[in-house]
Amino acid sequence: MEKFIERVINGRYTYDGAGVKLMRVFSNITDLTDPFLLLDNFGSNRIEDYINGFPWHPHRGIETVTYVLNGKVEHHDSEGNRGTIYPGDTQWMTAGSGIFHEEMPRYIEENKKVYTEMSGFQLWVNLPGNKKMTTPVYRSLKANDIPLIEIENSKIKLIAGRFGKDYGYYDGGTQDVTYMHVMLNDDEIVFKTVESYRTIIYIFDGYIMIKNNRYEKGDAIILSESGDSITIYGHGQFMFMSGKPLKEPVAWYGPIVMNTMDEINQAIIDLRRNTFVKEKNPIFES
Repeated sequence: MEKFIERVINGRYTYDGAGVKLMRVFSNITDLTDPFLLLDNFGSNRIEDYINGFPWHPHRGIETVTYVLNGKVEHHDSEGNRGTIYPGDTQWMTAGSGIFHEEMPRYIEENKKVYTEMSGFQLWVNLPGNKKMTTPVYRSLKANDIPLIEIENSKIKLIAGRFGKDYGYYDGGTQDVTYMHVMLNDDEIVFKTVESYRTIIYIFDGYIMIKNNRYEKGDAIILSESGDSITIYGHGQFMFMSGKPLKEPVAWYGPIVMNTMDEINQAIIDLRRNTFVKEKNPIFES
């Protein structure tokens, strides 16, 4: 049985960090998006729209998934770990018990030429209660390591999870997340999902057709948990995400997401006491 469309939403432009302009596709509607918490689409040709970046801030209880299309993002945490996310790369970070970091979008300069376009996505995935205080993990998925699947005239970058017989570079973690960048070029593709999993499609270029209904750039399509497939035709690009809902209470305080307000209050105490970072040696997976 195919999934049906529960709701179509449109994000809103906002500013985050130190003035980064972005499209907040969804946030704080976990009854519809569980296990996904937030999706941001950042992108601009204007350096002033992103150059001040996201200075030092904490995370606890979640995973952040940063996928870069253009430009680059420089990452630095409080323990001195550094890295750069280049076009086509993904950083899948399990914040777990707590990290303190900064993320700074940057333009690319090659052969004395400046390419000012900077764009990409950041997805937040909730962690189950028994994993919220786990050791932080950084996973660097390089563009060349992410499978590129060709179907007729279309292409799929399989960042995590599975598509047919193909598996992404990352298995999708505790919530069995499938995350794909789909480049649809006048083809019809059947996407197999899992019964009871939440699936969301965000169109950032062109259009798609689902059951004779047309959806355009900027539409975020929230599909039902029931059903195990969805058929899509069109000419455009979209991010496809699917994962197992947690069905747990959500207590949210900015970049910290826990199950109870007591846990949130403890995180605030930890921040004030400078004891927020519990693990001085996060795990690095490549």
